[in-house]
Amino acid sequence: MGEGTGVLYLVGTPIGNLEDITLRALRILKESDLIAAEDTRRTGLLLHHYGIKNRMESYHAYNQERRTPVLISQMLNGKSVALVSDAGSPGISDPAFHLVCAAARESIPVIPVPGPSAAVAAVTVSGLPTNRFAFEGFLPVKKGRSTRIETLKNEERTIILYESPHRLLKTLADLERALGDRPVTVCRELTKKFEEVTRGTLKSCMIDFEARPVRGEFVLILGGNGLSDEKNHAE
Repeated sequence: MGEGTGVLYLVGTPIGNLEDITLRALRILKESDLIAAEDTRRTGLLLHHYGIKNRMESYHAYNQERRTPVLISQMLNGKSVALVSDAGSPGISDPAFHLVCAAARESIPVIPVPGPSAAVAAVTVSGLPTNRFAFEGFLPVKKGRSTRIETLKNEERTIILYESPHRLLKTLADLERALGDRPVTVCRELTKKFEEVTRGTLKSCMIDFEARPVRGEFVLILGGNGLSDEKNHAE
């Protein structure tokens, strides 16, 4: 690290409830030279809520190739950058990984400012084993979807999946067809007004959500291979 080199902060932000942010995160957002935000409108609401005024620029999957060298140059010139995602901890299913790798190559310090994570929040309330788990993020929409699901067949750890509302029923059906009627917990709108945790099996949850409108953001916590008896899943 050269003299005067800046720093990259990975700042965890709320996944819904704006109260879920640390004092340290608020200070970093206020004191950094620049906030690089995946969604400037969403981050703007957070900053406004806490009365923070700071320079903000977009950094997302569609401009990361162009913006990464610009941000790296600024940090090499001594600027501090606070990177935030749409929600939660940067680097989980978002483009933060690209910037972190670039910063590491330039020996720029990368400092985590821990905060909420939808994956961790969901697995802790799932009622499924938490001693070992595998994060899979979003399944492929088309190409490679069946292959990815097949790779989960022998996974013994609890599996964490993200899903959108318009694909929830298809995903539950695809998983049940390939893996059998596994225990699953479906978490919807975590930390928000309409937060909901539905525990059951892939089939029972599919029947449940078929009977009503499917809205919100979802995290699925799926039982690993061999987890079938009821004592291993809180009902």
